[in-house]
Amino acid sequence: MAQTATLGLADVQALARRIFASLGFGAVDAGILADTIMRAERDGPRSHGLFMLPAYASSVRSGWADPRGVPNLERPRPGRLEVDGGNNFAQISMARYRDDLIAAARELGVATLSIRNSHHIAALRGDIEPIAAQGLIALMFVASRLWLAPWRGRRRVFGTNPMAFACPRPDGPPIVWDMASSAVALTDLRLAASQGHAAPADAILDAQGNPTTDPRAIESGGMLLPFGGHKGMAVALMVEILAAALTGGNLALEDQSAKTPGAMSARGGQLMLVLDPAGAGGASFGRRVAMLIGAIEGNGEARVPGDGRLARRAAAERDGVTVDAALLDRLNKLG
Repeated sequence: MAQTATLGLADVQALARRIFASLGFGAVDAGILADTIMRAERDGPRSHGLFMLPAYASSVRSGWADPRGVPNLERPRPGRLEVDGGNNFAQISMARYRDDLIAAARELGVATLSIRNSHHIAALRGDIEPIAAQGLIALMFVASRLWLAPWRGRRRVFGTNPMAFACPRPDGPPIVWDMASSAVALTDLRLAASQGHAAPADAILDAQGNPTTDPRAIESGGMLLPFGGHKGMAVALMVEILAAALTGGNLALEDQSAKTPGAMSARGGQLMLVLDPAGAGGASFGRRVAMLIGAIEGNGEARVPGDGRLARRAAAERDGVTVDAALLDRLNKLG
């Protein structure tokens, strides 16, 4: 049985902050990224938490990502915020311009934040939950590295292309969910490979285009498959258009990270769309959301999408998180 250690959330954040600082991030930016890691450890998916830190380090140390890159904002139209991310990680841009995005959405009813020339390898839910906590609806789309074959295809075309949704909930925490367009997240496959577990059936192909459950196949020319066949492919296409073609970020087909040894992130694009429900559903919005929630809760074993994180959050805040000792040793050597 693998040895483990238990860390409090403050310890997780301090460890991540120390590593990001050692990579050259300034104090503020290191804190932003450390919070991203802590949220993933706390709420899940933990494959995007401490397990992801070596990927951040690899992208920075290879010269692919710039820890000192400074985002730059342009506003070509009211309600449209366009950011060059300075080849830094996207959370830096989001933290810097989140208040501007919220203010624009409150003024106009809807606003967008698009980011190009940046990297995103975190869970999306942490990016948009703070917006829903302010009473707004948020959707997010991220273009990622070239991993996904289209339905019935045999060559990679898309990234895992995740999307997320967050909505205020009357008398409770926001509704928040995120998901990849692939049948399984790439980081979950890497975690499965590191732990000796099999991949789910119908999730990946090997380099020859044959179905396999060996998660190691993805690192030797294999391909991810979309969830739900043609339905998942349609979602991947939509995300690619919104997060890359519309923002000016790289399409997965254009990404050059595979040609840079050590690069573990796409220099892609992200799009965040924010709506103010006060300007649409008015006073009835909260009541109608509550009606939907009530129809789900207590309905057999059904639960509101994304609410599994709330129990994990409470447990982590109370008990801390269990970390594989080998991973912890590797992280301590990073910085």
